[in-house]
This record gives sequence, structure tokens and C-alpha cells, in this order.
Amino acid sequence: MENYDTQIVFTIFSVPINWTIVSTWIVMAVLVLLALLAKKGISANGKTSRVQTAMEAIVLGMRDQIKEMSNDDPIKYLPLVGTFFLFIAMANILSIFPWFKIPTSSLSTTGAFAFAVLLAIPYYGIKNAGIKGYLKKYTEPTIFLLPMNVLSDFTSTLAMAIRLFGNMCSGVIIGSILMLLVPFILPLPMTILGLFSGFIQAYIFSVLTIIFVSAVSPVQKDETLINVRNS
Repeated sequence: MENYDTQIVFTIFSVPINWTIVSTWIVMAVLVLLALLAKKGISANGKTSRVQTAMEAIVLGMRDQIKEMSNDDPIKYLPLVGTFFLFIAMANILSIFPWFKIPTSSLSTTGAFAFAVLLAIPYYGIKNAGIKGYLKKYTEPTIFLLPMNVLSDFTSTLAMAIRLFGNMCSGVIIGSILMLLVPFILPLPMTILGLFSGFIQAYIFSVLTIIFVSAVSPVQKDETLINVRNS
């Protein structure tokens, strides 16, 4: 498996830019272009373009899934979770081009995703339940589990990064081997299988993100306030 982090494409002011960064920029550019096309398709007469219709269907689907998983206001989590899903899914779609290097097959990319989730956990936890309500989760069911509960946040997000990295790498490696063995028969089925697997990984990563960032819900905040008032 090639290490895209060590493959330098060009430099900017003596700063080396590797294939992982270039591929990330390409995915970002495609997503921004699709967003602009969807925005352009909005008209005053109520007619919508196909791009806008497709984008609205994707956003509505993600919103419903987030609401079901978090039992909370989905708009709150949509920017973070939606960005993860769209980025991973688009990176997988672009992998149909032989020259494209999947950025999520680099541990630096998946590690950055996990770090973002790690920062989002206390952000949404405090936003939902306040500082006291958020810190309370680390002392449940007993304060003696405080070190383990804190460590759990780090290990869980690290596991997310390694899971995504490993699945993407294994998919690329297996696909490459099979393509070499039977190059004229398997390309299309393997491409379809790879796309399906990539969407599954995007879905799993997004679902895990929802579970982690919505672990402390506004309901718990209300319960905390009641307990404080009664004490």
C-alpha cells in the first residue's frame, strides 16, 4: 500500500504538498462546486434543478437519520456529521478515477477526523447540558470510574480513525490485487463493490460521530437542573 503522505506533488513557499493534501483539496473543491450549483438552481418561481433536488434529498436523509440516532435537534449536529459523510462518500466516488488517491486511506486524514470528533464531544456536551451536566457523565455510575470514562473518549475516537483507515486501505489493496489477477473481468464489479463499501464506511463513521457527540443530551441537562434545585 502506497503512503500518500510521503509522495510530494509540489511545494508552496518551500512547504511540501503531498498527495493526501491534494486529494483532500480536490474533494473539497467538488463539494463546493456542487453546493454552488445547487444554490444556483434556486429560483423565485419555485422550480428546482436536478442538482438542488439531489442535494436536498441527501440533506433531508441525513437530518432524519441524525434525529433518529440522537433524539435531539438534528440541525445542531448536521454541519459536523454531514461534512464527514459527504467528504468520505465523495472521496470514495472519486476513487473511480485511477489517478485519484483516496485521502481517507491516509492515517493523517482519519486521525484529523477523530481529533475533530474528540473536540466536538465536550463542545456539544457542554452546549447541551452545561459544564456541570457534562462533567457529571464522567462520574457515572461512580466517581471511581472517572479515569476510565475520560480515557474512553480518547480510545473511542482513536478506534474510529483506525477503523476508517483500515477499511479504506483494505478495500484499496484487495481491489488492486483482484484487478491485477483478472483485469478484464472484474473492473466493473469491483468498482461497484468499492463504492458500496465506501458508502458503508461513510455511514458508520457518521453514526459513530452522532453517538459520541450526542451522548450528553438536553434531557440530561433538564434532569441536572431539577436535581440541583431539589438538593
